[in-house]
Amino acid sequence: MTPGEKARFFEKVETQLIVDEDLRLKPYRCPAGKLTIGVGRNLEDNGITRAEAYYLLRNDVDQCHRQLSLAIPFYDRLPSEKKEILLNMCFNMGLTRLLGFKRMLAAMAVNKWDEAAHEMGNSKWAFQVVDRARRLMEKMRG
Repeated sequence: MTPGEKARFFEKVETQLIVDEDLRLKPYRCPAGKLTIGVGRNLEDNGITRAEAYYLLRNDVDQCHRQLSLAIPFYDRLPSEKKEILLNMCFNMGLTRLLGFKRMLAAMAVNKWDEAAHEMGNSKWAFQVVDRARRLMEKMRG
């Protein structure tokens, strides 16, 4: 089979599998009771590959970056290490919860890094992810 024939063959099989399996973008239980996603990907038995995990991570980080850029007026002007902190927090808790850190964000808007770090520590989040919070707070102060 030539590379072109193989590509057309796979495309035909993929089209049929989408018809038979459907395309679902959120996890669901298949008729056999297995946790499944996409086009019949059995997560329980097959999981995902390392390459797929990194692909998903890259997409998630990019999405967080775009959300932060739109939601926080000063985000694009922040030093890289401060953007990294917000990206990490956004990835961890989502944009809506991050935007609830009003005092931290207000301090960041005027470059008061110690105050921002204090506000990070003064949260339920800091008690849920102790090591992560401690590391990010130190980075905020630095």
